[in-house]
Amino acid sequence: MEGATLLKERTGRPTVVVIGNEKGGTGKSTTAIHLAIALLYKGYRVATLDLDCRQKTFTRYIENRRNYAARTGQLLPVPYHHTTDPLEGADTSATVVARARLASILRTTEGYDYLILDTPGSASALSRASHEVADILITPMNDSLVDIDVLAHVDWDRREVRKPSVYCQFVRECRTQRPASEGHRFQWVVVRNRLAHLESRNMRDIDGLVKLLAENIGFQSVRGFGERVVYRELFANGLTVLDFPEPQDGSVSTAPPSHRAARAEVLSLLDAICTREPATV
Repeated sequence: MEGATLLKERTGRPTVVVIGNEKGGTGKSTTAIHLAIALLYKGYRVATLDLDCRQKTFTRYIENRRNYAARTGQLLPVPYHHTTDPLEGADTSATVVARARLASILRTTEGYDYLILDTPGSASALSRASHEVADILITPMNDSLVDIDVLAHVDWDRREVRKPSVYCQFVRECRTQRPASEGHRFQWVVVRNRLAHLESRNMRDIDGLVKLLAENIGFQSVRGFGERVVYRELFANGLTVLDFPEPQDGSVSTAPPSHRAARAEVLSLLDAICTREPATV
């Protein structure tokens, strides 16, 4: 992406990818770990940061991955991972502290290609600070009318946008914190997760509403991960669907169809969001 490349060339800091949504259960941590591992397999240098200080799902996923690698001897790529201490409140003073923490972590990750941040499902000071430094904001949402309400209040009968949601206004405020002199734009990508395997009238309705919201609010919509058990099963060992590579000799893959389909979903999402050349060492 042009903006990310310009940023990398000028400052040496990583492209900051924030996984953010104030609604829980949308697959933020699953999206974060799969993007991080996909980028590592492609040769990028990746750092990660878990800002969900209560749940720590992202951190536990990486801990499970390290333990599995140590237990089995399997060589698995693992990102340079950070956590941070809890920070109560969302007022101005807490935001100042949160911004300082993020600035410090950004300094320690200079030379990495990407820094992927998993955020809590709340408008905390840490969440605000992370959205402010984002180069790419990824908002996973379940493919449902309930999740569309996270983006905007919609007149369902007329299929019209009444007003932006609280989270949408939050994102707009964070966008204004990035100085125009930095020469790049804040890219917002809404990722539709838990897609049904068969097209339905509900899916077509959601397609239309998401396109309408994208035009009115200003984000890019891409397809994410389907409703697959495999994404949940892999958590215990810290694995991803990319840890089961396709054969390179032309032979038929022995992986279950669900694994192959999930792998294609992850690679498709990666191509849609994070396409650029790795930085030279």
